[in-house]
Amino acid sequence: MTSNQATDVSLQRFRSLATLTLAAVYFLILVGASVRASGAGMGCPDWPTCFGQWVPPTHESQLPADYQQKYAELGYADTRFNVVKTWTEYLNRLLGVSIGILIFLSALVSWPLRHHNALITKASVAAFFMVGFQGWLGSRVVSSNLQPGMITLHMLMALAIVATLLFALAQSRRQMMAAQPVTAIDPRFEKWLYIVLAMTVLQVVMGTQVREMTDFIKESQGEAMRASWIEAMPWFFYVHRSFSALVLFTNLWLVRLLVNSLGWMHAITRLTLGMIAVIGLSVLSGATLGHLGMPAFVQPTHLLAATLLFGLQFLIWLSYRHARASHSQSSQLQPESVPGSGQIAAAV
Repeated sequence: MTSNQATDVSLQRFRSLATLTLAAVYFLILVGASVRASGAGMGCPDWPTCFGQWVPPTHESQLPADYQQKYAELGYADTRFNVVKTWTEYLNRLLGVSIGILIFLSALVSWPLRHHNALITKASVAAFFMVGFQGWLGSRVVSSNLQPGMITLHMLMALAIVATLLFALAQSRRQMMAAQPVTAIDPRFEKWLYIVLAMTVLQVVMGTQVREMTDFIKESQGEAMRASWIEAMPWFFYVHRSFSALVLFTNLWLVRLLVNSLGWMHAITRLTLGMIAVIGLSVLSGATLGHLGMPAFVQPTHLLAATLLFGLQFLIWLSYRHARASHSQSSQLQPESVPGSGQIAAAV
């Protein structure tokens, strides 16, 4: 096997594992959101153990008689063992450990590629250390008794891990994007892409504020009043809800620019079409939350759609930059025309 063939095999192996890892990270985000929406976030009031055990109990009788008093002294006055919530949170933690193992394997698989493209290895190793920090941050979320600000920081760190993994994956796809020319792309695309990215960031920031306000209202009104939570929402909730329509139409315009200039089958066009489907899911789930009394089972779907949108837009941006860079490099390799060469050729 030649060195080029070995590199191709290593790239394919890394792309497969990185794609699996990204899918697992998104699944963990969905599970984490479900844990939060179901109120199981404090199913394990300590970390990394759960009720002081590496494998949590299955019945309250397996805990000390004074366990509530002990946890009350640690700041968890309302701790009460609930087998469903405890094991839901525990399985969420096990899934997080599995993600850490997958990211570690991705870093190992990226090692043979360090001479081909060092950025793949650097990003993969960075993602592994970020997962370690995320684990520590998770412990702080538990010790803070699920303070909304800490939960938001935990979520933002998850997005940073997604972005780092996507960066590594996009670097491994550079040769594939080189085969997808963007010379015919509409010159307005880049400007609109940055506008769309900025709008998404703004929408996500407003969404985190709405989520924190939801936690505050839940704390003051209780779960039984869920149907009336919308009435207590501040003004930025309505801005967030209305802004989603503007985000959708702006992205549809971006798709129109791509379809008219690159066609339906270009890789960037297909990624953008996937982005439209995710935005549709986000709008639909958001409308369900706003008009049907904030059903708990829809909240994880809405959060997952937001994180998928972020990931797709980031991948589109990276793919476009790599395709454009490949075209620029190939253009520079073309032999420069020599003044007067046409007349010389004609004379010959």
